[in-house]
Amino acid sequence: MRQLLEKVSLTLWGKSKGLVEPYSLIRHLLDTAAMLEVLWDHFLDGNQRRVIARGLGFGADFAQARATVVFWGALHDIGKLGYGFQSCDAKGFAGLDPALAADLGVAVDSRIDHARVGMLSVATLLSGMGFDDSDPEGPLFRLAEIIGGHHGRFQPVDEQWFGKSVFNRCLGGPSWDEQRQAHVLALHALLGTPQAPGECSAPTAVLITGMVILADWLVSQEEYLEARQSDLSGDLQVHLAQARSAAVLLLDGAGLRPVRLEDPGFSIAHGLRAPNPLQRSVVDDLPSHVVAGEAGIFVAVAATGDGKTETGLEGWRVLSAASGSAGLVYLLPTMATSDQLHQRLSGYVERCLGEQDRERGAVALAHSMAWLAAPYADGAAVVTGEDPGAEAAKRMAPRSWLRGLKRALLAQFAVGTVDQALLGVLPVSHNALRMLGLSGKTVVIDEAHAYDPYMQVLLGRLVHWLAAYGCSVVLLSATLPQSITDALVREYLQGAGHSKAAVREQTFPVPYPGWLYVSAGGRTSKIKDEDHRAQATARSSALVTASVPVRHTSPGGANDGDTRAAAVLAALEPLLGEDGGCAVVACNTVPDAQETYRFLREQVERRGLIADTVELIHARFPGVIRQEKAARISAELGRGGPRPHRRIIVSTQVLEVALDLDADLLISDLAPLAPLLQRAGRCWRHQQWWKAQGFPGGRDRPAWSTGPRLVVLDPLEESGGVPRHWGGDDGVYPAFLLETTSRLLAARDGTPIRIPQEVPDMVAAVDGDDSRFDWDRPDASASYSAFMGKVLAEQSFGHTVVIPRCQAVFELADLHQRPLDEERASTRLGAESVRVLCLFEHEDGTVSFDEAGSHTVSDVVLRGSVTVEAARTVMGHTIPVRAQWLGKLGDTELPPPAWRDHAVLGDLAVLRHQVRGRSARPVALARGVFRLDRELGLLRL
Repeated sequence: MRQLLEKVSLTLWGKSKGLVEPYSLIRHLLDTAAMLEVLWDHFLDGNQRRVIARGLGFGADFAQARATVVFWGALHDIGKLGYGFQSCDAKGFAGLDPALAADLGVAVDSRIDHARVGMLSVATLLSGMGFDDSDPEGPLFRLAEIIGGHHGRFQPVDEQWFGKSVFNRCLGGPSWDEQRQAHVLALHALLGTPQAPGECSAPTAVLITGMVILADWLVSQEEYLEARQSDLSGDLQVHLAQARSAAVLLLDGAGLRPVRLEDPGFSIAHGLRAPNPLQRSVVDDLPSHVVAGEAGIFVAVAATGDGKTETGLEGWRVLSAASGSAGLVYLLPTMATSDQLHQRLSGYVERCLGEQDRERGAVALAHSMAWLAAPYADGAAVVTGEDPGAEAAKRMAPRSWLRGLKRALLAQFAVGTVDQALLGVLPVSHNALRMLGLSGKTVVIDEAHAYDPYMQVLLGRLVHWLAAYGCSVVLLSATLPQSITDALVREYLQGAGHSKAAVREQTFPVPYPGWLYVSAGGRTSKIKDEDHRAQATARSSALVTASVPVRHTSPGGANDGDTRAAAVLAALEPLLGEDGGCAVVACNTVPDAQETYRFLREQVERRGLIADTVELIHARFPGVIRQEKAARISAELGRGGPRPHRRIIVSTQVLEVALDLDADLLISDLAPLAPLLQRAGRCWRHQQWWKAQGFPGGRDRPAWSTGPRLVVLDPLEESGGVPRHWGGDDGVYPAFLLETTSRLLAARDGTPIRIPQEVPDMVAAVDGDDSRFDWDRPDASASYSAFMGKVLAEQSFGHTVVIPRCQAVFELADLHQRPLDEERASTRLGAESVRVLCLFEHEDGTVSFDEAGSHTVSDVVLRGSVTVEAARTVMGHTIPVRAQWLGKLGDTELPPPAWRDHAVLGDLAVLRHQVRGRSARPVALARGVFRLDRELGLLRL
């Protein structure tokens, strides 16, 4: 051993950036190996180890699998052993052994990526170690792909050079060959001389690549390298021992060591008195259908307000215990819902932590704006005792390392937008790292119905890969069409190894309300009939619907010729009387909401009522204002009250995802049935809770509110067509779905909808996948044809960009066949969005975020270096809009010069309002004139 190690030159450098002296390559490779050992022992769960061991052909021999992963990972930077790379750093090159520095040979350009060099040269270096280099999908080929992909993108292996000794001659003279061989033999000996595996599946190679990337990142941190350099040993065996000890501390410092959750019982874990029949069924019955060591897909469907979050978490608890996965990622449609659930899940995890783990438990927030969230503010955010959820989220914030780009999914517990997981099945850089993070978890996908056909393709592929990794998946929805359930379960089973032909004709009906569980082996079980009936009875209600024909030819419906405004006012008339009450008016577009708010505020003031009775919320308010509104509305009208005597909330689609409130009356523009039911779920939402616990303030509902009531403002009945301003830039829903919903409601003629009993059939009548084309009357099917054309086009595009199914991956380069930049990768179709920042420039030279000048922007923020807290403040005042909505921006819309190189602030579109006197002038752009109004939000005049 000693003679072998003495052949290794410690003058060959591996790291230099930010260091006073370069760090030797062999030490970096050993550091990476030590980190991989620690990741295997303490970061991976039992399921991930099992998948890797089987994928390498070692069966249940975890020790051999571990040794292989560690040795392979240690070789990741073997491509740095060449004259070209070593000469690209002057200080590093100056310290080389003279014999190496002089042995140029026929060295090629130093700009060749060292990952590619390692990929092409590794085969010759491992000759004699038991690898079969003739198999193009064999383990040696996979190892080369892992080395070539450790920077985040897999590269095609050039067979012209792979395994050819002539390639190595391009890396320097004979002394360089000797050093490459010496490094490989030394690593092999120091790491226990692992045997070559007989195989390596593509999914396994992806996981190993993710581990190598993670280990490399961790041991490449400047602070770590500087600490290691302060106590270097010339003995590589001693160095490896020290590296192993340092790696454990590094893992803990990054917050990557898992904790163990206890089961304190349903009531304590969720902060509820007792489970409802649906939840109790999952707690008591699901465990008997789950086999140890086997994953599965669990689908729970129930009406809004039925406690699906708690149901999903109980499903996770049962499935994770069986599969050996200790992690959880909870995925939602929007950042707003992710932020809310982050607070709830933080509280849940905290309540389930044992005393020994309370200091280490953490819940990461995974979306593009997570760094703006209050829990990540490191003390800058004010958290009061009035919001226990916010306090828990602050206490459970992850370590700073996990807050970095692309790292949130590596946390044991994470909440975020579904986009973060979908990036794992798009050909973007570091998708292998995302797969590593996801593969160690049970993945909960909430609002599984809320994704367009393009996203459903991506979601299906994600479910497929998760099944291949032995992960369990939980799907939650209030309005999940049977066609989507079938498609996702089939994808899961194919990922688990079932043939496409075997599952093509299978259907998987889910009792509503209830749950369905399909194991990876294909066994199906569901909620017991008595539990299904008990939940249906417990949550049974009759939603009274009134479809009101309206003319709606302009935003808000308050102009001449429209009857929408009159219909809204008529529906609200009981609330404006002495009894009061709480109502929501849900609008399909922001301009509609703004005009409706103006109209209702005028009407309220005319009647001598408090103007603040009416409140407006939509997505075109600055972020901090929108969040304040959402928090205030949810607090006032939520389960705990205080529930004002009279309140009218005018909202847009944010009602469906961002507001937890209970209204006595719901008025809505016509929308497809599923969104309508989501909106209606905010009406009489907490009735049963209040009946059991008492109404807020001891007040019952107003006398006129005798049950949940939904008034639908239907412009199709009156005009026969979708309002023109619902299309174009503000397009919201396909005409076909609106027409089908309109006919369905008209046919009921006011008959109440029995919830939950009638929900599945009604959803299927609108969103079902049966053909609706009328061959005898093709003209009558025009909207259906347009709708299906769009669906098929979106699905087709999804199939062109998504990575292949795991069985179809022959080369790992297939995962980056059409490489995308993460910033430009589309997880959602639609117009490109841009963030707008409205600034107000006053006559005295001050700049503020508001017209009144009460929140000024300091010169330091405008002209100096941008701190994280300053960037957080600025981004908190931005508004997301479609880029097409603004048109081409001019120089005056560019951010201040000091911001233009900032990773986030540099992309802002700045609308500078000139304040003269007490009023701000609008801003004229190519596509219109804009003004930020304190009450109305961003206006397009």
